[in-house]
Amino acid sequence: MSVLANIAGAQPVEGHRPWPRAVVDEAGWVHAIDALAAGQWTLSGLWGDAGCVHMAVIGADGDIAVLTYACHDGKFPSVGAKHPPAVRLERAIASLFGYTPEGAPDPRPWLDHGVWGVTHPLGSAGPAQERVPYTFLPVEGEALHQVPVGPVHAGIIEPGHFRFTANGEFVVRVEERLGYVHKGIESLMAGATLDRAAQLAARTSGDSTVAYSWAFAAAAEAAMQLQAPPRAIYLRALMAEIERLANHLGDIGAVCNDASFALMHAQTSILRERVLRAAEACFGHRLMMDAVVPGGVARDLPANGAQTIRAFIADVRKVFPRLIELYDKTASLQDRTVTTGIVKPDYARQFGAGGFVGRAAGRNFDARRNVSYAPYDVLTFEVPVLEAGDVNARVWIRIREVEQSLSLLEQILDRLPQGDLRVGLSARGACEGMAYREAFRGDVLVWLRLDAGGRVARCHLRDASWFQWPLVEAAIENNIIADFPLCNKSFNCSYSGHDL
Repeated sequence: MSVLANIAGAQPVEGHRPWPRAVVDEAGWVHAIDALAAGQWTLSGLWGDAGCVHMAVIGADGDIAVLTYACHDGKFPSVGAKHPPAVRLERAIASLFGYTPEGAPDPRPWLDHGVWGVTHPLGSAGPAQERVPYTFLPVEGEALHQVPVGPVHAGIIEPGHFRFTANGEFVVRVEERLGYVHKGIESLMAGATLDRAAQLAARTSGDSTVAYSWAFAAAAEAAMQLQAPPRAIYLRALMAEIERLANHLGDIGAVCNDASFALMHAQTSILRERVLRAAEACFGHRLMMDAVVPGGVARDLPANGAQTIRAFIADVRKVFPRLIELYDKTASLQDRTVTTGIVKPDYARQFGAGGFVGRAAGRNFDARRNVSYAPYDVLTFEVPVLEAGDVNARVWIRIREVEQSLSLLEQILDRLPQGDLRVGLSARGACEGMAYREAFRGDVLVWLRLDAGGRVARCHLRDASWFQWPLVEAAIENNIIADFPLCNKSFNCSYSGHDL
C-alpha cells in the first residue's frame, strides 16, 4: 500500500515528479509522525518552504512520497518530539524560516549562530537578534570534566565544534555544534537559472560534486519531463564511480593514519592521486566540477579516456589487494578499529543512515539499487552489508565498494553508447521534481521547484550527513577521547553538505 493511501484527506499536488506530493492536515501530519516513530516509515528529508514545511518519507515497501503541511501562524507539529532524527532538521527550519515546531524537544538554533545580520533569511527576514551564549546539554555525575574541541582544528579540515564530557579518558557524552560553513546555498539558488543553480549544487560538498550535480540535474529533468541522452547517463555513472573510488581510497588510508599506521595512508594516497589525475585528464577537473548539467553532460570522454581509466583500474587491482591484506593482518591496527565506535543496527535503521555508515550496521539501502535509476538498473553490482557497526566494519564496506566500483567502471566502459551529450531545456510552466543519487557517503536528495520561466523558485539539498552526524555522538560514548579522531574519520560526515 502506498504511503499516501494511508493518509485520509491527503490532497495530491499536480506537477510533482516522479513521486507524488500531497498536502495533509494536522491529522495526516501526525499520522506520518506516528508511522516514523513506529519504524514503519523512514524519514528521508524535512525542509521549509513559503508558508509550509515538506517531509519526504520512504514506506516499508520502498514507496516514496512528500507530505506538505501548511504552517498556520508559523507553527507545525514537531516531528522530532516522537522521532529524534528530525530534531536537527527542525532546528535548521527554525533558523532559516522562523517556523516553530510545536512540542520540539530542543528549541535551540542550529544553523544561525547569531552572526548573519538577519534572522530566518528564507522566511520573513527580520533584523538580527542579540547574540546569546549557546547552551550545551547538561551532564550530571561525579568526577566529570569537559573538553572543548574546535571549531578550528589542527588539520586542514572543515570547522565543527565538539564538546566532550568525560570521566577520565572515557567519553560520557559528546555534543556537536555545526553550522560554521553555512553559505546560504539555497538562498543563492532562489531565482537563479538552471545552469547557475547547477553550479551551486555542485559546490554543496566538494567531495560529492558529481553526486550533487547529478541529483540536481535529475530533479530538474523530472520536473520538466525530460530525459538525458543514453551516452550522457552512462558518462554520469562513470564520473560517479570515479568519485566514489577516489573518496573510498582516501578514507581507507585516512582511517589507518588516525590509527598511527601511516604506510596505508601513503599507499592509498598514491592510488587516489592516480584516480584524480585520470578524472582531470578525462573530464577537465580533478573533482569533475560542472561536468554534469541539466539535460546531460558538458564534457565527453576524450579519445584516450577509456584507456586512461582502464590503466588506473589495473593499477588499483594490482596494489589494492596487498594493502587490504596488510590492513587485515596488522594486529595493532585491528586493535584500534575492531569494536571501536559501534553504531547499533537499531540506530542505523531509526535514523535511516545511508552509505557505509548504515550498511556497516545492517541497513541494506543503496539508492542505486533501492531507488533504481539508469544505468544501474542494467548493471551488475553487489551492495555489501555488515552488522558489527564499528570502525572496522565501515572500513570493510569501503573496501568492498572499491571492488564493486572497479567492476562497474569496466561495465560502463564496455557498454558506453554513442550519441548526443545533452538535450535542450525549455520552460514548461511551473513544475516540481525530486531525485535521489548515491554519493560515496550515502544518498543525496534534491527537491526542486521551477517557476513558469524555468528559473529556480525553491531548491532543497539534503546530504546523507544529516542522519549520520547524530550517530557519531552515539558511537563515541564509552570510548576513550583518543579514539574520537579515528571514529569521526570512519564516518567522514560532510560539514559543508550539512551546513548548506
